[in-house]
Amino acid sequence: MRGPLDVERQACGRAFSSGRGGRSVEEARVRQLQDVAIVEVPDAVPRRRSTPSSILRAMRPLQWSKNVLVFAAAGAAGVLGEPSILWRASLAFVAFSLIASATYLVNDVLDASFDRLHPLKRLRPVACGELSARTALVVSGVLFALGAAASGVLGLRFVVVVAAYIAMSVTYSLRLKRVAVMEMAAVASGFVLRAVAGSAATGVPPSAWFLILACSGAMFVVAGKRLADARTSRTEEDRTSDRPPYPVEFLRGAWVLAGGVTVTAYCLWAFAVPHTVDGIAWSQVSIVPFAIAIFRYAYAIELGGAGAPERLFLRDRVLECLTVAWIVVYALGVYLR
Repeated sequence: MRGPLDVERQACGRAFSSGRGGRSVEEARVRQLQDVAIVEVPDAVPRRRSTPSSILRAMRPLQWSKNVLVFAAAGAAGVLGEPSILWRASLAFVAFSLIASATYLVNDVLDASFDRLHPLKRLRPVACGELSARTALVVSGVLFALGAAASGVLGLRFVVVVAAYIAMSVTYSLRLKRVAVMEMAAVASGFVLRAVAGSAATGVPPSAWFLILACSGAMFVVAGKRLADARTSRTEEDRTSDRPPYPVEFLRGAWVLAGGVTVTAYCLWAFAVPHTVDGIAWSQVSIVPFAIAIFRYAYAIELGGAGAPERLFLRDRVLECLTVAWIVVYALGVYLR
């Protein structure tokens, strides 16, 4: 004969396996009895959003901020002000945003079972049941088609880079995310491919220093994100993610190494191409705000607040000011020559 606890456990298990809505207090109690950590359990089921709203959330528009890297090559070369270059870079931004959102939807479908166990990812539209897997895949297909059409306008080189990004994203979702170190390299390559895509779209060849800076900077951000996650919610992350666990010491070493290479590469590049105007080497002066911004970001990582770099940038006014100062100082040397 089953007792009251067995009945409650079975009922809450059915509610959880359905993947719809939020978690109730009763369900949280049962999950805790099963030794699964629960964080920030709401007292009530959140209001269900409309399908268009859920689709927009699943596209992760906040992540589109990463796609500003397509402007980097033209901006560094001082030709971003030319109308044709600016138009092509802007179209590349739109194309990459569509393609990236399509890959996010596919990834959410593949990771739905793990996301439902995560304290924050469980609120994603697919994981919480607001958006069905079928609808997510259909929308993803539409976004892929629109992104491919926009990419075709920008030429074969851009299409090749976008195809490489798609292949990397799919491979990451299916396999690489479970392979230590390789999953970090795969995520970092997404940043690098965005920068290379901007170069392909505008026809501005990237310099060796530009590529070194892009690669090391991307790994610095990824290693910092993993370190912040490990420092703040290591137990929760280990239990609710299929990503391999990392020793904190390893992540710190990789992060410090990548940060050192990033600052060194920028300094060497700034001295190699001084961009002097009226006797002032503005690119060299730009080292100061660049280095301070790196230190500020490192400070946020130490506090465990850099798990989502795009959100950190939006709420850290000091980091925003340092970034703007760096862009302005650099632009003075490039665009006033």
